[in-house]
Amino acid sequence: MKLKRRRERPHLPRTVTELVAEDGSRVYVVGTAHFSDDSKKDVVKTIRAVQPDVVVVELCQYRVSMLKMDERTLLREAREISLEKLQQAVRQNGLMSGLMQMLLLKVSAHITEQLGMAPGGEFREAFKEASKVPFCKFHLGDRPIPVTFKRAIAALSLWQKVKLAWGLCFLSDPISKDDVERCKQKDLLEQMMAEMIGEFPDLHRTIVSERDVYLTYMLRQAARRLELPRSSDAEPRKCVPSVVVGVVGMGHVPGIEKNWTTDLNIHEIMTVPPPSVSGRVSRLAVKVAFLGLLGYGLYWVGRRTASLVLALPATQYCLQRAAAARPSK
Repeated sequence: MKLKRRRERPHLPRTVTELVAEDGSRVYVVGTAHFSDDSKKDVVKTIRAVQPDVVVVELCQYRVSMLKMDERTLLREAREISLEKLQQAVRQNGLMSGLMQMLLLKVSAHITEQLGMAPGGEFREAFKEASKVPFCKFHLGDRPIPVTFKRAIAALSLWQKVKLAWGLCFLSDPISKDDVERCKQKDLLEQMMAEMIGEFPDLHRTIVSERDVYLTYMLRQAARRLELPRSSDAEPRKCVPSVVVGVVGMGHVPGIEKNWTTDLNIHEIMTVPPPSVSGRVSRLAVKVAFLGLLGYGLYWVGRRTASLVLALPATQYCLQRAAAARPSK
């Protein structure tokens, strides 16, 4: 049934880019906006039309939980940035990378608050639709997020880290659904990326360009010829090209197209560089500031508590009795 449907030329959304592997396998890359109802519809329509053998999404094992959580829970999780989340991010990624992850989560929470929509809806739709397609596999295609954050932090100077953190902390511009949908237009997206490149070129390289390479590699790994079932061992083996649907942010589509026919080596982009001198200094400064604030906080709480205790009538009475009982010289 799947092979019969593939003989027909599918009518796909304009956000879909078709790529062909050397062995004839086809990859349909759906470029999405991560907070978009239209993107969810594009994903559903594409998977139903091409009946893929594999669906690859822009997620890693550290973010796979969002696939099975309901919208209400995800909305609550996205809006709440707690001390527990900060501790988990620091344990998982290290101090500076963990703090940067929390700042980016703040950006996501800001968008969630503005739109009332949880992130990753297109990935959840892809997961549900893939389960409805016979013999369809579901792959996680993104680089592990700890690697991305550690490489991003290592690529920035101390001043760039401060500047980026300051901008993320005070992000408050209103965002409309029309703004998000316009992000699916390549011209607007390329303009936004150009602004980002001019501000933080090293950050763009690690967060966008390197992940373009990784996503391309994972899509090519998924797009391998499939061996058809045989009725007996005597029957000759027969392989057919596979069909893959990739669901990625629209910002990654140009990079995937660019890297599709090039030789890829992901070993280099999976290596976490040792911390730089500025990184060690910044980590020490953060720790000193944290301990200083903690010490001041304990001092202030202790002093305030002592003042309140001394002001109690029972304490005053006890002090007066003690003073009266003290022998006079």
